Amino acid sequence: MAKKNRSIEEQIEDYAKSLFKKNNTKFFTKTESINQEIEDALKNALSKSGGNGGNAPDIKLFVESASLERFPVMIEVKGKVGDFIKRDNINNKKKDGSIDYKVISKYAVNGAIHYSNAIIEQTVSYKNVIAVGINGYDDINERKYEVEIYFISKDNYCVPKLLSDDISLLFKKNWDKLIQLIHESTLTDDEREKLAKESETLIETNLKTLNQLMQDDLNISVGSRVELVTGMIMAGLGVAGKVAPLDVTDLKGQLGTKTHDGSVFINKISDFLTEKELPEDKRNLIVNDLQRVFLNRGLYEPINGESKLRTLYAHVQNDVIPYIDPEKSTYLDFTGKLFNVLTDWVDIPDGGKNDVVLTPRYVTDLMAKLCMVNRNSYVWDLAAGTAGFLVSSMKLMLKDADNIKNIDEREAKKASIRGAQILGVEKRPDIYLLAVLNMILMGDGSSNILQADSLKEFDGKYAQGINKGKDYPANVFLLNPPYSAEGKGFVFVKKALSKMTHGKAAILIQENAGSGAGLPYTKEILENNTLIASIHMADIFKGKAGVQTAIYVIDIGIPHDQGKEVVFIDMSDDGYTRQNKKKATSATNLKNSGDANGRYEEIIDIVLGRKKKTDYFKEGIQVIRDTVSLEGNDWMFIQHKRIDTMPTEADFMRVVSNYLAWKADAVLKGDAVDG
Repeated sequence: MAKKNRSIEEQIEDYAKSLFKKNNTKFFTKTESINQEIEDALKNALSKSGGNGGNAPDIKLFVESASLERFPVMIEVKGKVGDFIKRDNINNKKKDGSIDYKVISKYAVNGAIHYSNAIIEQTVSYKNVIAVGINGYDDINERKYEVEIYFISKDNYCVPKLLSDDISLLFKKNWDKLIQLIHESTLTDDEREKLAKESETLIETNLKTLNQLMQDDLNISVGSRVELVTGMIMAGLGVAGKVAPLDVTDLKGQLGTKTHDGSVFINKISDFLTEKELPEDKRNLIVNDLQRVFLNRGLYEPINGESKLRTLYAHVQNDVIPYIDPEKSTYLDFTGKLFNVLTDWVDIPDGGKNDVVLTPRYVTDLMAKLCMVNRNSYVWDLAAGTAGFLVSSMKLMLKDADNIKNIDEREAKKASIRGAQILGVEKRPDIYLLAVLNMILMGDGSSNILQADSLKEFDGKYAQGINKGKDYPANVFLLNPPYSAEGKGFVFVKKALSKMTHGKAAILIQENAGSGAGLPYTKEILENNTLIASIHMADIFKGKAGVQTAIYVIDIGIPHDQGKEVVFIDMSDDGYTRQNKKKATSATNLKNSGDANGRYEEIIDIVLGRKKKTDYFKEGIQVIRDTVSLEGNDWMFIQHKRIDTMPTEADFMRVVSNYLAWKADAVLKGDAVDG
């Protein structure tokens, strides 16, 4: 029997290799190169202990599908009791979100997952990796083995998904079974939602701390904060294999025209945008806007050896960038969160005129689903804000594209989605900058985010890329317009719909725009389009805008038939409890207290005519089906709510009961009572 603390790791490793040889499965040892791209990724990533020594998995191999999709397999071997897995920390993270290198270096499974994450983060070719932990030890009279196989995918937020504990699935003859398990291992919608909320809460907390630093310690004006943080994020992300992320030690507090900290940032940002292949005119537009703040002497000039830019970037590098890794934050509207935090406690310049109220993610998701967004959708938004609607749409489009079995066709469709099937127009330069960053974090797609006045300067055509000058073939329109515009914002709707021949639109707007305030546009819209739903919303902008909103859903290209029923829904109880504590996180201010997810799903089922899975919204009470006139002035739920004035037997009994109770009380008091 082996001594208790003696490792038999080499013996376990030799045993695993013998199994691969016996089953004709090619593998690579820790000193052999599986290929240059993966080896460079392992070398460049922080080691298992958090240092710069690189990474050396014990065994490496490729698993290949019938469609020739290749999955790198990283295997870590241990040889002691208790060294297999830290199961309650499978993500290798501490409570504060930082990396826990102790569990990575100690446990086989955790180490393999670390290698897999390094490949996903550091390579272009491999976004799906298999992590395998193997451990063995001698127990009394027998040797025991522990094996677990995990799938790590960018599209799964890099959350490890357990596939099996059967090592034979890694043998070439069983790869088809392993591939089948991989295809079944995607996160559920609930798991994705939970992860997104956890990420949002952590990011929001760190952003609030950062905002407080800029306000109290660095005295940085509100008008500069969005540009500063956005530019620092671009500089800090880098581009794998091309532009190294800016490190705080690169900021040396020099005063030379081309070497001061502000210039260092601008150069790094320019390189970042170039390697992200943004068109030259867009790069110049962004860089010129950022120079206004980064070349401010008061920010780059050192005080006691350190500039304000360096002080701020140290916090951005440590507390923000690690949580917005574009390889892991696929579906998070990060910049919307950033903008809300940086402007939460102050008055936005000209805010009333520009109606700067960003739509919550759960509402943008709802509206994209109401419009049945899929991989063949062409979505646009003429008042894009930070691109929240486009983020929600791209999420659905990419998810649908994953159903394409052929890998080449699937990747071609995803490239088309990112590069040609979304378009947004935003007027304000600072918010436009956030929209570009948002789409870069989604895997680019930023070439069709335009800074322009969509009513005066946008002609409905592509402005960049190979499609430049061609009409954008929109079939989905999503919008939360500035309510100060003509028709409460319906002027934007009229323009967009006039350039579309078919499809759907969902408009979040001040509700009374549908009862006359949106004229003449609402009437004109019905001439060529059909109103199919009107949804009275809850107080979704609590504390940010004192307006009652509604979502109006429209079928495009079909003149409204006055005899067609429209579904009117009262969604004032949407399952969320809201507060307005300005220094609290969104998790505190927005709580799911009544199955909000189920209620939002039921709204989709009602509008799309699907069988409901729940019954929160009752026909005749919260759901009314009625016609509208062609005048465009009776779109509100309240205008169709039926008030039943016919007394019921219950009403009669209640009156009698109240009368008898009053009479008995009067008799007891000795009051005179008639009858």
